[in-house]
Amino acid sequence: MTLTSKKHGIFQKMLEEKRKYFPETKLQLPRQKPAYTTKTLTLEDMDAAIEEQAGLSCKNIMSFPNEWAITSIGEVCDVKGGKRLPKGENFSNEITPYPYLRVTDFKSGKIDYSGIQYISESVFKGISNYTISSDDIYISIAGTIGLVGIIQEKLNGSSLTENAAKLTNFTGVFKQYLLFALKSSYAKNIFIENTVSSGQPKLALFRIRDIEFPLPPLAEQKEIATLLDNLLAQVDTLKTRLDAIPNILKRFRQSVLAAAVSGKLTEDDSVEFIKKEKTITTLQEVSSVIGGLTKNARRSDLPIKKPYLRVANVYENEFRLDDVSEIGVEEKELQRILLKANDLLIVEGNGSLEHIGRAALWKGEISDCVHQNHLIKVRVDENNQNAKFLLFYLMSPQGKAEIISKATSGAGLYTLSISKVASIQVPVFSLEEQEEIVRRVEELFAFADQIEQRVKVAQQRVNHLTQAILAKAFRGELTAEWREQNPELISGENSAAALLARIQAEQKLKQGLAKPTRRQT
Repeated sequence: MTLTSKKHGIFQKMLEEKRKYFPETKLQLPRQKPAYTTKTLTLEDMDAAIEEQAGLSCKNIMSFPNEWAITSIGEVCDVKGGKRLPKGENFSNEITPYPYLRVTDFKSGKIDYSGIQYISESVFKGISNYTISSDDIYISIAGTIGLVGIIQEKLNGSSLTENAAKLTNFTGVFKQYLLFALKSSYAKNIFIENTVSSGQPKLALFRIRDIEFPLPPLAEQKEIATLLDNLLAQVDTLKTRLDAIPNILKRFRQSVLAAAVSGKLTEDDSVEFIKKEKTITTLQEVSSVIGGLTKNARRSDLPIKKPYLRVANVYENEFRLDDVSEIGVEEKELQRILLKANDLLIVEGNGSLEHIGRAALWKGEISDCVHQNHLIKVRVDENNQNAKFLLFYLMSPQGKAEIISKATSGAGLYTLSISKVASIQVPVFSLEEQEEIVRRVEELFAFADQIEQRVKVAQQRVNHLTQAILAKAFRGELTAEWREQNPELISGENSAAALLARIQAEQKLKQGLAKPTRRQT
């Protein structure tokens, strides 16, 4: 039987959605030869690119160009810790002008406003020397180590937790360049190596100061930061598009099921199906609805033991059989409670309306298997009813709405009884049309599954791509041609060696002017 125009219409819709959110995505990467232009990196090329670029060890990232120098964080900025709340003080119950930033607020290189705590004016005055601004870089130093970022300007002057530090007063380093360096796997590995764990992991401030990183000329630092801003923004855009696709596919599957059980999927002129006079019936008219076993202490003494399914084993269109228990049964019960291929199992209770009545089709995965009473079994009359069509109906928007209308609520739990399941209304189609509907749904679902698998592979690649790009940047590969085209910006007084000399001279001057203080740890 050939596919109909109606079906092709749904396929076309799927393809349009796929092209919209999952195009042949390309990422712009600088090309080293022959000129400073760009090349494209497709998803299919990512594995090779990541393997080539992801030299993330300390040894590889320190393989930088001869024109670069090496310095430490302590040479280019001050590292200052935050402060805990004074003893006996607590957060304010109201929003005040004094935010207190904690590690839990550090999200994606910024501050997540949703959980910010505030302190009173009197508490703020007691810790007012421990604030942070958007001119600084934050870094988490306790618990979760190495979260780095820059706070939003509107949070300038916020108090900073003792579980974080700030890098401030930068000399000879472009702040955004240093931020990207701290986001690299090289830096994260150094953080881990220098973390002391006596209960809660802790990264001492002096260890942060000692961390070394490559120092290009200042103009090249800015060029690297600009390139990384552009490239990583593309990666974020790609990741956002990929992350959106599972929900698109979920909506697509629901639209397929809605069309299927309403007859629209087989509503065409090329195929003539026998139409039933009756268009609606109930589950009890097309199947047997059967309860399961109630677990009790008496069953542990019964000699016949059988594997049995619980609610934890049944999900929508899926059985999870890693943990299947056994239960004692009586001989006279077996005929009623043994599962057979094409039995539907429906979950009769759940705390969420979304999951009430979730169902799966048994295919005989475990022999001589039974089920508990919280799973209701539906065994169809195979001469008139296709079991998989019934499953698809229960999964469809129409079927779920019918299940919800039958469910009752009590003590925070939605439940279905055998009688309520038996009374669920289902659409009536000839067996031949049901089989054709099932075939078409499965074909469309298989297409969606293929896209979903491609998305998972692409997401894995993209998750590694950021570190691959950072590694390439801090080996000097992103700016190789830029250096060739701008020799005057990396030589003489503009060289990294001259920059490092100025940094070190300024540090000596600071040390000479500063009064001796106890080292902060």
